Amino acid sequence: MADKPLAVFKQRVRRLTRRSGGRSLEEVVIKLRVYVLGWKAYFRLAQTPRVWQELDKWMRHRMRAIQLKHWKRAQTIYSELLARKASSDVAAQVAVNARRWWRNSVCF
Repeated sequence: MADKPLAVFKQRVRRLTRRSGGRSLEEVVIKLRVYVLGWKAYFRLAQTPRVWQELDKWMRHRMRAIQLKHWKRAQTIYSELLARKASSDVAAQVAVNARRWWRNSVCF
């Protein structure tokens, strides 16, 4: 896959998944889904499973960062992660650094 279309795709995903948009995670997912499905249909003949795996991993990371920012407080982050079956150690580690959304969104 060429570098330029990939860069355009990533830039558009960044715009759709901004953490300062004031939208619910469901709204972000709906808009992102439409864009990704269209882009995938356009490039369906390209044999690039590794590229899609990396893009999927990166987009999920962005979604987790949005979710962490929505929870805001450390106590909320901790209790929500425990409710989602995260270990107590991981939930505590993420909650301690509550304002570092991008870095913490890798952990769980």
